[in-house]
Amino acid sequence: MGRKLKPRLQPHERPTKELAIESVDLEAQGICRQDGKVSFVRGAITGELVRAAIVRSKPTFEVAETVEVLKSASIRVRPRCPHFGICGGCSMQHVEASAQLAIKQRALEDCLFHIAKLKAEQILPPIAGPTWGYRYRARLSVRHVLKKGGVLVGFHERASSYIADMRECHILPSAVAKLLLALRELVGALSVRDQLPQIELAVGNNNPEEDFVQPLKTNQGLEEIILVLRILQPLTEQDHALLDAFEAQHPVNFWLQPKGPDTAAPRKSSKPGNLHYTLPQFNIKMPFRPTDFTQVNPHINRVLVGHAIGLLEVQPKDQILDLFCGLGNFTLPLATLAAHVQGIEGSQSLVSRALENARLNKLEDKTAFLESNLFEVDCEKIKSWGSFDRWLIDPPREGALAVVKALGVIDELRFKPKRIVYVSCNPSTLARDAAILVYQAGYFLSKAGIVNMFPHTSHIESVAVFDLPDPVKK
Repeated sequence: MGRKLKPRLQPHERPTKELAIESVDLEAQGICRQDGKVSFVRGAITGELVRAAIVRSKPTFEVAETVEVLKSASIRVRPRCPHFGICGGCSMQHVEASAQLAIKQRALEDCLFHIAKLKAEQILPPIAGPTWGYRYRARLSVRHVLKKGGVLVGFHERASSYIADMRECHILPSAVAKLLLALRELVGALSVRDQLPQIELAVGNNNPEEDFVQPLKTNQGLEEIILVLRILQPLTEQDHALLDAFEAQHPVNFWLQPKGPDTAAPRKSSKPGNLHYTLPQFNIKMPFRPTDFTQVNPHINRVLVGHAIGLLEVQPKDQILDLFCGLGNFTLPLATLAAHVQGIEGSQSLVSRALENARLNKLEDKTAFLESNLFEVDCEKIKSWGSFDRWLIDPPREGALAVVKALGVIDELRFKPKRIVYVSCNPSTLARDAAILVYQAGYFLSKAGIVNMFPHTSHIESVAVFDLPDPVKK
């Protein structure tokens, strides 16, 4: 007989204590230092006095959950979503939207200072956009849970493997959010309900006449919605009939993914779809597959691309290097301004689609794309790429450690760009890489600021600018 597990105590069942919140961390948790111990308090804000239940306790720190707000901060607001605090999709809905920007900006500055011992010469104004209905890309988990009365479709609960019992969601486009309960019912009727672990959501612009005429009109019927079902066993004819009926009733197309992302494809009876997004400032149209990496927030992506390229200060004769280029999100707009742009990406499938997008936008003569593992490069590899005037780096959360390390040991100035614009989705790895660029590669951090790509969450997108001293001293 195995050891019987104790039932998990709910916050209101745990011992509590009063905590005065001094600041917030990268995860939007309140921080309190008391009696030589640091408390990380979920749901608490700087300046608040809260009663918190201790969820986890260690000798030097503890994790707590806010049970009652005894003294409220002026920036606290009522969360729009009834699932806030349970669902892990959002962690900052209780904070006023403009205050979220300030918190994220402070978190970026703290990371740069504490990890890299750096301060940017100029803090850029934060970039923000729509705070609701912005999430055009998402991975929804699926699980058949008898205790919950059937199938759950949505995000995981906070810090848990359980799926939240989501009945509404305000960060998804309303056209998608309205389908949550219908999707639960649909999956519950399928023969593969226990063999369907996730649904990949991809939303694109579906109105060619408005691609370059006016901004995206969120939730007003301009979107094409594709739902990729990750299936572990084939569908039956009855399953396909159910999906056909759902497509006839709702504005969605189903794709099936039996194995890896490259196996995703539309069903025979479904429309293949024409997913794309646009960058009107540069007259760029970007087709993509629903399993390709694209930014979750197309509204902010448009602004981010223009902002980053503006910071790069591209000149018509410039040769540009775009690292972690993906589909060409920055490469193609850059090519409209520079003499030539070299994009490098680790995925061959993304390189192929970047080439296709370059041809579609008639930029194939001003661009080139190369497959290379950017997590394993060295200085000789960087030299083999050639000399470039400016670099744009847009790595995943892991950052660009190998790239900046290699740049740090290169002596020949012709292989060092005079300016680097680094687009980051993780302030910690940005700070780590910034320290190498400054203290080893000889750059200085001239500018930094946040981009609110993920409102109401603790995720921090940011942009940093690194320059070589001018004139360059050998």
